[in-house]
Amino acid sequence: MTTTTLPLVRSRDELAIRTHCPYCAFQCGIRMADTAGESVPQIQGDPHFPVNNGQLCIKGWTSFALLNHPRRLLHPLVRDSRADEFREASWDEALDRIADAMSRTKTAHGADANGVFGSGALTNEKAYLLGKFARLALGTANIDYNGRWCMSSAAGGGNRAFGIDRGLPFPIEDIARSEVVVLVGSNCADTLPPIMQWFEKQKANGGRLAVVDPRRTETARRADLHLGVTPGSDLALANGLLYLAIEDGFLNREYIADRTNGFEAVRATVLNYHPAAVERITGVGEPQMRQLLRWMGAAKSCLILSGRGPEQHSKGVDTVHAWINLALALGLPGKPNSGWATLTGQGNGQGGREHGQKADQLPGYRSIENPEHREAIANVWGVPAESLPRKGKSACELLDSLGPTGGIRTLFVMGSNIAVASPDKTRVLNRLKSTEFLAVCDAFANETTALADVVLPVFQWAEESGTMTNFEGRVLHRRPTVRPPRGVRGDLEILRELAERLDHGHQFQFESAEDVFAEFRRATAGSTADYSGISYAKIDAQDGVFWPCPYDDHPGTPRLFAERFHHADGRAKFFAVEHRPGGEHPDDAYPYFFTTGRYKEHYNSGAQTRLVSKLVHERPRPMLQLHPTVAERHAIFTDSLVTLESRRGRAEFHAEITPDIRPDTLFAAFHWGGSDSANTLTNMALDPISRMPEYKLAAVRIASVRPTE
Repeated sequence: MTTTTLPLVRSRDELAIRTHCPYCAFQCGIRMADTAGESVPQIQGDPHFPVNNGQLCIKGWTSFALLNHPRRLLHPLVRDSRADEFREASWDEALDRIADAMSRTKTAHGADANGVFGSGALTNEKAYLLGKFARLALGTANIDYNGRWCMSSAAGGGNRAFGIDRGLPFPIEDIARSEVVVLVGSNCADTLPPIMQWFEKQKANGGRLAVVDPRRTETARRADLHLGVTPGSDLALANGLLYLAIEDGFLNREYIADRTNGFEAVRATVLNYHPAAVERITGVGEPQMRQLLRWMGAAKSCLILSGRGPEQHSKGVDTVHAWINLALALGLPGKPNSGWATLTGQGNGQGGREHGQKADQLPGYRSIENPEHREAIANVWGVPAESLPRKGKSACELLDSLGPTGGIRTLFVMGSNIAVASPDKTRVLNRLKSTEFLAVCDAFANETTALADVVLPVFQWAEESGTMTNFEGRVLHRRPTVRPPRGVRGDLEILRELAERLDHGHQFQFESAEDVFAEFRRATAGSTADYSGISYAKIDAQDGVFWPCPYDDHPGTPRLFAERFHHADGRAKFFAVEHRPGGEHPDDAYPYFFTTGRYKEHYNSGAQTRLVSKLVHERPRPMLQLHPTVAERHAIFTDSLVTLESRRGRAEFHAEITPDIRPDTLFAAFHWGGSDSANTLTNMALDPISRMPEYKLAAVRIASVRPTE
């Protein structure tokens, strides 16, 4: 069905409605309208939005293609048994089936036998209400989301070191003013393309850019210095750089004494990281290390920006600490145009991790195990604090508990294609198949909906209102620009309808996203992530509001840490951390490192972007990057079909031979879910603090090579 556009007050050629791109955490401003009301919407970058300044990547430019896509789900789908094909059903039948399954599961096996899985793509309102639904309507502790696989290690490190987690504790514009920027494990030229304008301005201002990455990526090619580390060795490199900072006299001793705790333990640890030892671990030569440290130590301003490369490991939090330690020792956090930050991935990766869809969390970044935090939320929800569940299972542990033997028998999924995005994919697929009941909310059929008992068709990004929080901590207003097709509903309405069927309707009587936001503001009041002074009108007037914003007249907080950190004593904390091997390491049987990442043409599991013809034309499949020496050793040629094996499964890729990758490392993007699924190979080894799985390091072997058919 062709979508109908909302009336626009505009001239024929004006793109009048300001909103935001549906993809990454940059949350580019866009302007939309329709072409004379009869075709697909027009789209352009919003030149007045101060984050992207009118620039968009190829995904943003083509995002309109999803809004009237012929493969859009338009009716609820049910099947009477797993052996049956889907059939169209009424909304009442579909919702009744889900509510009945949840009720049966709770009665027969207890509340925690129901599981809920959310998404970093959900608006703040949806993330908040999904958490409330899990804990009140279902009474389950077992809710988590796919952001656990994206931002949890950075969040864990930031919270422990600074007392707060905000991706960028400063506006994006500070990058352009920084003399030295160190990008650790981020290929943002592909993953956040419009951000490159800020690095271009930085270089035009005389700044230097260094990139730490096992591959010479598009981002690394634009850098002044590329450090090609061994996968999983970023922690050792950071410790080695701090060793040199001590040796060469670059410590900011006054800052360390006045603003931090715990340096002496870190100092004692890093003195074991002599450059020669670090070179053996990382593959980075001492001259490169010394050059980078001299740049950082001598600069008046310096930023360390972390990506998923060092974070998606079974030691991700410790690695984050190692780089924060270096930043603190040099006196960077809180200094103008300086500090440590992490480049958030998903569209609402920041807001999504703040407001209650994590197993250990309540809205406002409150801890579900903290009695005062529990009491604060219970008062807003009008329930006794003791009725709230305790901490549940993290994302991987939740999925690994699916089925009769694991204890979680019914799973409700909102906005996540977990059948592609999960590590050790084959294992997770088997767990999904073992559930007694699986319900999925999505706009399109995908690898996860294919396993479901009920599929609910939902609104897309341009069809509903809500707020998002980008990677700066800037709260934005996603405005509706088109009417949804008949037959689909919004996630907020679905949660309200299910709550009514579960006898909790009185706690979910919201008519709009703004109604939800009003309660959400009260729920975050006084918390770390305080949104209580933010309103839709204020967001619209200011092009976004930075949290924390604790009262109506508060302007928001673009920059953190200038005067104090968010621990009770106002000081940041050092944490002594040691390099250790990953969950597995290459050996004689599996001799290569395998690591994953993204292409600029695709997004996460590809559930959306693999439907856009232009993006598929540009990147029809994943390619296996390998070094020429590996190609020669295994008689691999360009476009050969190469089968990789890990201890978990097999995947086949077309070969791309390039000197831009280490000879001991193989790389593929993870956007696909078939025989070329990178996550068939990846490892579910978890960080002990963040519960982040080890996406960025698996041991593999080349099992076979054959010519392209």
